[in-house]
Amino acid sequence: MAMTSSNVPNESSRQSTPGTTSNNHHAARKRRLAANAVPEVSPAPSDSGATATANVTLPARHDFFSRPRLTISRFPTFQDTPNVTYHTTEQLAMNRLGFRYTPAGVAPVGSALPCRTIESGPAKFRVSWEDRSAFIKVTPDGLGLLGERGFRSARCNAPIREGAWYMEVRIECGGGERPPDVPDINMREGSHVRLGWARREAPLNGPVGLDGYSYGYRDKTGDKVHLSRPRGYGRSFRSGDVIGMYIFLPPRRKPDHADPHDPAHLKRERIPIEFKGQEYFESLEYAQSKEMITLMEYSNKASSTAPLPSVPAKKSANPKSLPERKGSGPETPVLRPLPHLQGSHIAFFVNGECQKIAFSDLFDYLPLRRTSASRKDKENSRKRAREGAPREHKENPYDDGTLGYYPFISLFNYARVKINPGPDFEFPPPPDIEALLRKEDEDIKPSRERTWRPICERYPEFMQEQWDLDAREEEEAKVEMALKAERQKAEAAKQVQKERKKRQTEAKKRAKEAEIRQASVRAVSVPRTSTEREVVTDFGDNYKPAVSSLLAATMQLPEDVEMAHSPAPAATPTIGYHAHYAGSEYESEQAEGEEEGGDGEGEQYGNVDAENRSDGVPSIDLELEELL
Repeated sequence: MAMTSSNVPNESSRQSTPGTTSNNHHAARKRRLAANAVPEVSPAPSDSGATATANVTLPARHDFFSRPRLTISRFPTFQDTPNVTYHTTEQLAMNRLGFRYTPAGVAPVGSALPCRTIESGPAKFRVSWEDRSAFIKVTPDGLGLLGERGFRSARCNAPIREGAWYMEVRIECGGGERPPDVPDINMREGSHVRLGWARREAPLNGPVGLDGYSYGYRDKTGDKVHLSRPRGYGRSFRSGDVIGMYIFLPPRRKPDHADPHDPAHLKRERIPIEFKGQEYFESLEYAQSKEMITLMEYSNKASSTAPLPSVPAKKSANPKSLPERKGSGPETPVLRPLPHLQGSHIAFFVNGECQKIAFSDLFDYLPLRRTSASRKDKENSRKRAREGAPREHKENPYDDGTLGYYPFISLFNYARVKINPGPDFEFPPPPDIEALLRKEDEDIKPSRERTWRPICERYPEFMQEQWDLDAREEEEAKVEMALKAERQKAEAAKQVQKERKKRQTEAKKRAKEAEIRQASVRAVSVPRTSTEREVVTDFGDNYKPAVSSLLAATMQLPEDVEMAHSPAPAATPTIGYHAHYAGSEYESEQAEGEEEGGDGEGEQYGNVDAENRSDGVPSIDLELEELL
């Protein structure tokens, strides 16, 4: 039934932290938009027209301070309506379309994670509010269930992972009986009930025993059902009967710490969201494996009586009759083995009468181990993910702490049942159920002490396991935050060093450019003496001074043409050529006059004279005008 406005928590009464008024207003506005949405009937996953309800991702961490820190979920809420026993809960985020929802609450201040696991009332073993078909109505205590047209199922709120457990279910309307107050007068078939145990992968829009993930017991014929194949088992049951459900699972296997890919490792993959004013953890439901689907298909084909295709006559193996070779087709995928829980078994009781063991060596509830190829594909897809994108859901190949076998109740055509989790039962079983089940095979003396536990004791254990996982994840998150801070600090220091090197490189580059510019200016302002120096290469009557290449380029004229003397530029320096012979005392008088009364040109070209003297090559003092 729809929730009244009086049951909606008052936004103005919620505590807030000073200095976060704008954040509070934004968060409150988002909650009001979610709460004011018109609730619709939640379809089953396979129903036509099933659409996913838009969820709101939780805001930033500073917005959490405006939210109350709950220990019990706000929903569901029930109206006190006269003559109404069974209710719907549209305001809940119910498991469907491959997603699972768990109530969450805001974590305490200073936590590394934003949310933590909380309970939903009443805090005891009952049917799960979120993990059931939306077409199954419930009583406010979570123990009464009412179905509608078609088979719909519900799981209880705590799994069995190991040990021996017992519970009862009273059939209030079933066994083919037509309910007196049924709204559909054209209903031909009566009400029916199937009870059993199922894993997380079992669908909610079908009966227990539909596939390999569940084991069921039928009311109509007393058959046991697995993989949709009924087998004779015990007596049938009807309205008024009390069915006892017993399960035994061996001790849970410990994970191999040396194997990081062992599915027995505990790891959760979930994202906190907000739905209609309540925080939830959203996660992907465990998908059915191709091995189990193949097993289901094989089971169906085994009962088929279709004839086999005829085999053509064998032809002679000559070159003309041989078929052409074609490329190899797609390889058949290798199926992984389906492990079993050795020693596990399920038994049922009808009004205290044991119906013996129905199923033994159940399939292991852990997910199948991933192959190396599938792990490589997942890693590649994770690498291709865009950086900075919102967090996305990932398939969990490990145990998240919720795996196991759940009590699974399937109702058809307005059937009704009542759950009794104990510890007080209408038909208490013997203290040692194992001895009762094996008395025909082995001579076992029954124990006087109770070897099984009522399933009501499982709920507090399961919640404590979830809170222990919360504490472990909190510690891991703090360690990860510390490592992230160190990485960020190292990256910041590396960035600072990189910027410093960049500035130093730019400074060196600017200094080099300035030095090049200064050298260019000096090269333009200094007289070009190096291009005007010539070395005498010949002596005697045919002496001709060697002319530099620069001057030779401008003197491309015949020798018999008389050239006019052009006035030399005022700034043209005088080049002295001094001839010296090794071991000779000959010196040019003109050279002595220039050395004694010169204006410093001797000093300027002293290095050239020194070189000429050291080489023993004579030098002649000539003016540039006379040379030209």
